[in-house]
Amino acid sequence: MEITLNIEGMMCAHCEARVKKALESVSTVRSAVVSHETGTAIVLLGEETDAAVLKKAVEDAGYKVIS
Repeated sequence: MEITLNIEGMMCAHCEARVKKALESVSTVRSAVVSHETGTAIVLLGEETDAAVLKKAVEDAGYKVIS
């Protein structure tokens, strides 16, 4: 299962790395491809996961999920 998150506040590769690490810390996330240029994170899930869990992980890292 794949989900795309639109994220506000990422400005550089360091931001991408923080968001990637935050998302991949969620146990059901297999991988995340994050781009500050497009403001997106494409998340590959191992099993169905509530979007609120992913949103919280991103927001705890200091960024805002806008959809």
